[in-house]
Amino acid sequence: AEEEQPGLIILGKQAIDDDSNQTGQMLGALLGWPQGTFASKVELGGSGVQVTREVDGGLETVDLKLPAIVTT
Repeated sequence: AEEEQPGLIILGKQAIDDDSNQTGQMLGALLGWPQGTFASKVELGGSGVQVTREVDGGLETVDLKLPAIVTT
């Protein structure tokens, strides 16, 4: 039997939601997956993903377990 791999979904910011970045966050909520929003850097490793994201004060890095949602 083939082993199932955890998923990673990457979405852009621009969408039919008036660029409110809602699509990725809504999908994450519906699936119950962790989210990294406004990503400027994404690194896969082990059983997770490290997301560097843009925040008002500069950059913040979060570690997420897979499966996960990332918006850029």
